[in-house]
Amino acid sequence: MSTAILDTVRYTSDGQLLDIHRAAASDAPTVLLWHGRGPAERDVLGGLAAAVARLGATVLVPDWRPDAPDGGRPHLAASLRFAWDFVRDPAQIVLVGWSLGGRAAMATALQADPPEGWRPAAVVGIAARYNQPEPLLALPSPMDVCATAPPLPIHLVHGTADKVCAFENARAFQSVLASHGRQAPLTELSTDHAGAVMAEYVLDLGRCRPAQSGSPFREGLRTAHVIAEATGLPHKRLA
Repeated sequence: MSTAILDTVRYTSDGQLLDIHRAAASDAPTVLLWHGRGPAERDVLGGLAAAVARLGATVLVPDWRPDAPDGGRPHLAASLRFAWDFVRDPAQIVLVGWSLGGRAAMATALQADPPEGWRPAAVVGIAARYNQPEPLLALPSPMDVCATAPPLPIHLVHGTADKVCAFENARAFQSVLASHGRQAPLTELSTDHAGAVMAEYVLDLGRCRPAQSGSPFREGLRTAHVIAEATGLPHKRLA
């Protein structure tokens, strides 16, 4: 399997950074991946993004600041604009988010009036709460917009040992979608909140970091496969 190429660029006027995990193929599909509540934590998703890139998709991972007075909304919006300029066809971007970023990604994809008329090819929510308002455009919760959700592929990934965002929330969201005729496969992982994105919480650091081994690494690989398959890539096995 080819090794992904990593570039880092500034994508906002206030200096926020964005990592580009480039797949080997020049025509690779593109994934925009949002981190969670911790400010500027694109590095936490580095292992997951690299795995998805090895599976064949180019992954954009921006820093954003949920702790800012504006909730980081301009950063998320700027990352969307960067992604639209980055690809030939913005309609082929798969939008993915973890935790708070997952709620933002889901609500952005499912809203009836999407940003600048754009909608992703698919959306993947990882270890998120779907019954609360989202931070991008101060919209209602994803669960509240299920009745008017557009017909795009929806994928859910959640760890059954998650103590930050309970697994039952993902199951409830799946049920509400189903009640409106929308099928959303839910991949159940045997891991916690961080493990769902191939990461682990380190008490001494007070934050998460990419996992190199163990259950978080193995279960995080399953998340990588869900993301890759959401882009339409054929299933591959990482060595």
